[in-house]
Amino acid sequence: MSWRIAVDTGGTFTDLVARHADGRRVGLKVPSTPRDPGAAVRAALAALEAQVGPIDSPLRHGTTVATNAILERTFARAVLVCTAGFEDLLALRRQARPDLYALHPVVPPPVIPRARVLGIDARRDAAGTVLVALPALDAWIAQNRATFEAANAIAICLLHAYANPQDEVAIATALAAAYPDTPITVSTTLCPVFREYERAATCALNACLAPVMQSYLQQLSSRLDARVLGARALHVMGSAGGLMAAEDAARAPVRTALSGPAGGVRGAWAVGQRTQSGAVLAFDMGGTSTDVSVVDDHLTPIDDGAIDGHPLRVPRLAIDTVGAGGGSIALRDAGGGLQVGPRSAGAVPGPACYGRGGVEPTVTDAHVVL
Repeated sequence: MSWRIAVDTGGTFTDLVARHADGRRVGLKVPSTPRDPGAAVRAALAALEAQVGPIDSPLRHGTTVATNAILERTFARAVLVCTAGFEDLLALRRQARPDLYALHPVVPPPVIPRARVLGIDARRDAAGTVLVALPALDAWIAQNRATFEAANAIAICLLHAYANPQDEVAIATALAAAYPDTPITVSTTLCPVFREYERAATCALNACLAPVMQSYLQQLSSRLDARVLGARALHVMGSAGGLMAAEDAARAPVRTALSGPAGGVRGAWAVGQRTQSGAVLAFDMGGTSTDVSVVDDHLTPIDDGAIDGHPLRVPRLAIDTVGAGGGSIALRDAGGGLQVGPRSAGAVPGPACYGRGGVEPTVTDAHVVL
């Protein structure tokens, strides 16, 4: 493996960086293709081959597929299996106001609506001891067959399962036998933590993303030339700053919700380590958003956060994001004040100065004028 190759897809551009064993470096930038992000990845790899010749190296990939699906709510149709009596868990949330002074607070609707939440009459206490045993699962699945057959994914989150996951595992095993092609997310496999709402919300979000990420990664792998990836080794950057096998990313796409920004923070941390700089402020300005993070000698992930109002109880780097990047559109708000973002010109048509049909002023256009 002579080349090490990394590709990151953003809202406006897709960037490729390659480093050869002899020290050569190549950096490429191509327009992103929002309708098919993999097309831009393939274009970047083709451009690299045009410069350096055939390559046979694995690919490290930072992706916004899960992030965009969350922000745009382009979710798969999922079913949530929970403890009977807790079917309204996702809708009730924590009953905390996101903005204390908002007269009409707005919270995102549950990623799985109440109509697709199934309660099962089984329960354990906080120590994991059985209070109500599982019913006959074959009969229960048959009773809810219409709901399961209409679903593209299934999430399972039972009360106090973090103390004893046996019931969740039993339900998952039975459902996998009945629906072998349907992705199943088990809360205690994904995030075995207490606090039912946060665990259920993370589990439900992962289920809604699984078919989306699975389809993307399968298409990307199948369309990439075999000589580019060798044995088709594809790794995805996780939100915690490490690489995940493509199969793991497909099963747990919620762990890639901050895939691209995590790569930037990891790179800033690496520079800080080489230069012995101690704490480093990472600033990553893209076309749609800007990500900032402070990292020290220990790149320690956190496991409590949220994205677009949805709790995430999986490891991620501490990154704050604002909706203002190079492609963010400037406008006058209702009061006549200047507002930048969160709407962006994106890759198509892009800022006006690109000459591709964009007519609204962006941050990049302001830089050109200045």
